[in-house]
Amino acid sequence: MSFQPAIALERVSKSFDGGHTLAVREASLDIPQGAFVALVGGSGSGKTTTLKTINRLLEADSGSIQVEGQSVHQLPAHALRRRIGYVFQGIGLFPHLTVAENIAITPRLLGWQQGEITRRTEELLDMVRLPRDFADRSSAALSGGQRQRVGVARALAARPAIMLMDEPFGALDPLTRDALGSEYRRLHEQMGLTTLMVTHDVLEAVLLADRIVVMREGRLVAAGTPHELLTEHPDAGVRALMDMPRRQAERVRALIEADGEPR
Repeated sequence: MSFQPAIALERVSKSFDGGHTLAVREASLDIPQGAFVALVGGSGSGKTTTLKTINRLLEADSGSIQVEGQSVHQLPAHALRRRIGYVFQGIGLFPHLTVAENIAITPRLLGWQQGEITRRTEELLDMVRLPRDFADRSSAALSGGQRQRVGVARALAARPAIMLMDEPFGALDPLTRDALGSEYRRLHEQMGLTTLMVTHDVLEAVLLADRIVVMREGRLVAAGTPHELLTEHPDAGVRALMDMPRRQAERVRALIEADGEPR
């Protein structure tokens, strides 16, 4: 990993309602190149707002944000977003376009030639484990899991080094969610990506991420490896949040080891 962070936030704040609702409070965070970082916390803790300030879907009120050593304000917002992959729970595929047309949106905006776009589309369908003949299918005809795979392919189409993911698998059934999470982690490693993923699922964060950052009431209150945060932490709220995977595992273990007596 490089010493220069892929993403660097310094004292970033963001408010809504004319300043009455402070969603992010002086957040500072460095994400190394090649890292997979999960941002966790309760509803309304500021996770998604923080994520969206990085690609300027939301403009921070104060503080500085750098991507690959460059201020996010050195480029027009639309040019910045074309350099950063973005996957979110709603997927956002255009239903009137085919799978291939959805994947090709950013490469076309960047002026790629059709032959290069076709080759990249086929490569990406292989990467996300969809048959190549899906290229001509209507995106509206796909299952939720298939649409999310196309969403990942679309985000990767222009070969970004950085991926932002906002609850990317949250709307999927548990089996599909687990499979896609594992497959994305494989792509992250294979392509040398830097990934920042917002999730409310602490177990998902523990299983997928190299590092976990905890937010509460707009503040970054803890950061560390899964192992570090699963062991003793001085903040009681962080301990309670990180105890969830352990409690889930203990309940499953108890069910497996139960002797059949009614509870």
